[in-house]
Amino acid sequence: MQPYSIIIEWSSEDNKYIVTLPEFQNCHTDGKTYQEALQNAQEALELLVESYKALGLPLPQPRLYATA
Repeated sequence: MQPYSIIIEWSSEDNKYIVTLPEFQNCHTDGKTYQEALQNAQEALELLVESYKALGLPLPQPRLYATA
């Protein structure tokens, strides 16, 4: 697995977990449970990495996201 960030937040409005993959612009997924959201994020990351490689695109640099 690539060392990319996965941000998971609960959305009361949508009544599910919303996932953002910040290194990949505009990439989001979701899940009804935290585990489902994490699994969907991992699958999305795998597909993104495969797609970038197949298209010969450079992969984004992993970044560290920290809270103060």
